[in-house]
Parts: sequence; C-alpha cells; structure tokens
Amino acid sequence: MQVLAALADPTRRRIVELLANGEMAAGEVAGHFILSRAAVSQHLQHLLDAGLVQVRTVGQRRIYSFNVTGLNELEAWLQRCRSVAMASARRVPGARREGSGGPTNVAVASAREDDGVPDRPEAARRT
Repeated sequence: MQVLAALADPTRRRIVELLANGEMAAGEVAGHFILSRAAVSQHLQHLLDAGLVQVRTVGQRRIYSFNVTGLNELEAWLQRCRSVAMASARRVPGARREGSGGPTNVAVASAREDDGVPDRPEAARRT
C-alpha cells in the first residue's frame, strides 16, 4: 500500500498537512523545512507517486496541492480492518464494544478471563 508507506515518513506527513491548507509551490514547501530543496522534491515525488498530491506547472513553477481522493485506498483498508476487528470482538465473550477503546480490548478481555482473577478494582487485588 503506497499511501501508508508514503505517510510513514514524518516529513511527508507534514507536507500533506501543509498542502491540506492550500496549494503551494515546491519552493514554498521547501521553506518549511531545514532539508535541501532536492530532499523536499524527493518527498514530494513519493507523495505524488502515492497519489496523495497533485502537481501543475505555472510557468517554471511547480504548484502542489493535496489530493484528497488519494486517501481512498487508506480509508478502505482502515474500514476493512475495523470490520474484521469488530466481527472478532463480537465472537470473544466479555469483549468491550466499539467506542470503548477498540480491538485492543479483545486481547485484554481474553487475558483477564484466563488469569483466574475476577474483575475487581486494582486496590482490591493488592494484599
């Protein structure tokens, strides 16, 4: 998944955040970083390849903008993961439901059932 790989880098995430506020020339984007223009250009190319940004040329300037449809792949993947996790949570006895912390609670609920200690406040467990 190219989108996730592109967003794994903090510099690229920051570039996406900048461009979400409006289009910018490549030099303007570079001005927000202590990196060389060439390094920022490489980051922009990764984002372009992943479909997260678009570019248009105005004279000799390259103007970049955020491509919101580039997030569709990531959103679809997250939805699939969420659906699988919710289905799994429904199969685990005592698992908490959506809105109470997500899939992590499934593992916690399973661990609690296996430890032989009934659910009670932490203070009551200390002896």
